[in-house]
Amino acid sequence: MTLTITSFTAVLAGLLILLLTAKVIRLRRRDGVVLGDNNDRPLTKAIRGHANAVEQLPIALILMGLSEAQGAAASALTGAAILLIVGRIMHAIYFAIDGTHWRLRMYGMLLTLIAQIALIVILAATLLF
Repeated sequence: MTLTITSFTAVLAGLLILLLTAKVIRLRRRDGVVLGDNNDRPLTKAIRGHANAVEQLPIALILMGLSEAQGAAASALTGAAILLIVGRIMHAIYFAIDGTHWRLRMYGMLLTLIAQIALIVILAATLLF
């Protein structure tokens, strides 16, 4: 059994998390912050952007992997994967680049939620039908 769609999505998700981690490390080193955020807004924003990705991506990848293992349609999984990654990138841009409009975050989260709902439905459908 190969989980090609899930694996490819996990690679992209991993790269995104790595980039968000690097942003946090860079800001911590810049200001000598070992723990917490030192009440520094850019650092707080970077930490939350990273944390949100770490909170959202694992459940989506689990749902995707289980759906793929259960034989879900590749087209449905690919669509959900695209929504997920595009949404996560939009969300990450807001947190990683100062001055980015908040709507990018909102639309990124919306795409993430749509992808997660789709993955829940896909998995439930593969199990029930």
